[in-house]
Amino acid sequence: MAWSGRAGVALAVAAGVLAGGLAGASAVAADSGAGGGLPYERVERLGPGVEYREFSVTASRGTVHGHVLAVDLRESRTRLDLLTPGSVAARQAVSGLADDRQAVGAVNGDFFNITEDQHPGVAPTGSSVGPEIGSGRDLKAAVPDGQRFGPAMPPGETTHDVLGMGKDRKLRLDRLDLRGSVRTPRGSIPLGGYNQYALPVGGVGAYTADWGTVSRQRAVCGTDTSRGAGCSTDTYEVTVRQGRVAAVAQAPGAGAIPAGSTVLLGRDAGADTLRALRVGDRAEVDSRLTPTLSRVPYVFAVGGFPVLRGGQPLAGLDTTTAATRTAAGFDASGSTLYLLALDGSAESGAGLTIAELASVMRELGADSAVNLDGGGSTTLVARDPGAAAVTVRNHPSGGVERPVANAIGVFSRT
Repeated sequence: MAWSGRAGVALAVAAGVLAGGLAGASAVAADSGAGGGLPYERVERLGPGVEYREFSVTASRGTVHGHVLAVDLRESRTRLDLLTPGSVAARQAVSGLADDRQAVGAVNGDFFNITEDQHPGVAPTGSSVGPEIGSGRDLKAAVPDGQRFGPAMPPGETTHDVLGMGKDRKLRLDRLDLRGSVRTPRGSIPLGGYNQYALPVGGVGAYTADWGTVSRQRAVCGTDTSRGAGCSTDTYEVTVRQGRVAAVAQAPGAGAIPAGSTVLLGRDAGADTLRALRVGDRAEVDSRLTPTLSRVPYVFAVGGFPVLRGGQPLAGLDTTTAATRTAAGFDASGSTLYLLALDGSAESGAGLTIAELASVMRELGADSAVNLDGGGSTTLVARDPGAAAVTVRNHPSGGVERPVANAIGVFSRT
């Protein structure tokens, strides 16, 4: 893979028809053939193994301008990680997330609990839909499919889907399932949630210091099939500290959870199960995110639904609704990452359909890819060599960055 750090060396190209009916637009850097068929208008080296690129394509709704971070993980001085605001239930602009960790670039990540219009008086948590692993630590599990935000997923996909990088520095698509329980003298209680904004009906969820300070009320609202369904009034909380039940409460609480403590929240039948516990009872909480496909532990993982797998677009991708999109994908070797963000509607009302997004990611060089949060969340930032801070490279919808739940961060040592 021959990558150039030079930008603006242009030559005229005929508009060729790309996969999915997309046509190349404008000019390209003369030596930007870094794997993939899109003509690049600009290529800029940000650091060892990291490039920023720009392109334009003509899609079904008009011309779309895209921004790409391409990351070669064969370069030992590059790495990836999940960027978060420090709590699962919190939001921060992508530029702030990147600067706080001194990342050289980043794009926004998963869809998240952004509003609670259907549950008046319930605070939105800002928490993401899918699982999160950051710096090798399990941070949260996936909400039920019916509780997610975002466009319809392709048939057979789930909120458990992730894109992640293992300790072997290989990128993969996978699914992360929660495996957890609470061991008590009266038996074992299965966990149905871990630091997530929505619990399954009848379930018990565990909340740790990673959750943050936001109320856990949202976790008992909606159902497994309807995000807008009402909130359960049959709830119960148990605080476990040092292997013992330390406190109980009738309703979901708020505020910081001390390190070393776990709050168990039950709804409906789960609440009845927790009511059997008494202060002083032994209770051991165990939880972990288990990959479906990989046996290699993940360094980072972010939720997103697949649009491209094994070089082929998934069946049933939407071909109608065009929007501002964010995506992440990788080549067949799992060694090169492509992060994509489109310009927002303030610059162009065109956008891409999900089916077109899959085609664009394939043209970038991706063999597998996921759709991430789009619209007003779509943001790509990059830091010029020697600069103290990142700059926003795309044009977010509305002209300003939206605070988001997480981001994919790119790091490069010079």
